[in-house]
Amino acid sequence: MTDPQYTTLPQWPNAYPATGASATLKRLNEDFIVTELPLQLPSGEGEHLWLDIEKNGANTAFVAQQLAAAAGVQDRDVGYAGLKDRYAVTRQWFSIYLPKGETPDLTLLQHPEFKVLSQSRHVKKLRPGDLRGNRFRIVLREVTGDREAIEANLQAVASQGVPNYFGAQRFGHDGGNVEQGRAMLAREIRVRNPKKKGIYLSAVRSFVFNEVLALRIQQGLWGQTLPGDVMDEAGRPTGPLWGRGRVSTTDQAQALENGVAERHATLCDGMEHAGLDQERRALVASPAEMSWEWPQADQLVLTFSLPAGNYATSVLSEILRASEPDRHTEDEPAAIE
Repeated sequence: MTDPQYTTLPQWPNAYPATGASATLKRLNEDFIVTELPLQLPSGEGEHLWLDIEKNGANTAFVAQQLAAAAGVQDRDVGYAGLKDRYAVTRQWFSIYLPKGETPDLTLLQHPEFKVLSQSRHVKKLRPGDLRGNRFRIVLREVTGDREAIEANLQAVASQGVPNYFGAQRFGHDGGNVEQGRAMLAREIRVRNPKKKGIYLSAVRSFVFNEVLALRIQQGLWGQTLPGDVMDEAGRPTGPLWGRGRVSTTDQAQALENGVAERHATLCDGMEHAGLDQERRALVASPAEMSWEWPQADQLVLTFSLPAGNYATSVLSEILRASEPDRHTEDEPAAIE
């Protein structure tokens, strides 16, 4: 039996006034350029071969599979720091565990959807989250709406940041992963596949965080510090990534978070019993080095950087409504973060 409140994602509120503007996103792959900002560069020696790769029209998992085949290793021997969108031009690092034998020159690998720009040895495997962030260059085409309103929100986003929502990619097609996660936690379905279980837990956890953030926006508190807030290293208030352990907030902040947890008791209790530990995530995402230009009257080009785990879609949604061409694909979208 499904729960109607989780079968479709809610329309979480924006922080800034709606501009009424719209645009087309990713008309071409080149309209969405993402450059990964690595935590470190390869040292030149070690058991892992690191590859600097540019891909065009391929998702990250597909490239990893191709690299494993080319190097003659198992898929599990290939690592990467983060998923990158398929319909884009993206540059990111991959690693391959190759402790013995001659080092293959994978810069010679020919593939229509990606190319190896350089390779070097390093002492460790790349794992999810091993990146500082991403640099974006986004071309929005067929822009319609009030340009002054768009400019006002661009200025606000650049100076004050945006709500650090988890993007729709986190929740699967039409948000279906949240309901699947609820059913799993309520023991209505049994999920044996560890990967699927992790996806459902991540979706449920992200949903609860977004609900807390949405309530703070509705109350005009998203960018403000409440009594009892827990701050991150950059001095920004944080929201809960739910799990077991004592709630770290107090006072007004704790009351707000507990109110959301009570509304979603099946999800929160289930995450605690699933063994997840409480963590925190910044409520505000702050685009760095943000700039924009209008090369044509109906074309807007944005450039900015975001820390790891922050979504470019959270920035775009505060400026205008961006829609992608219908590609009639069943591929699972990668996280734009």
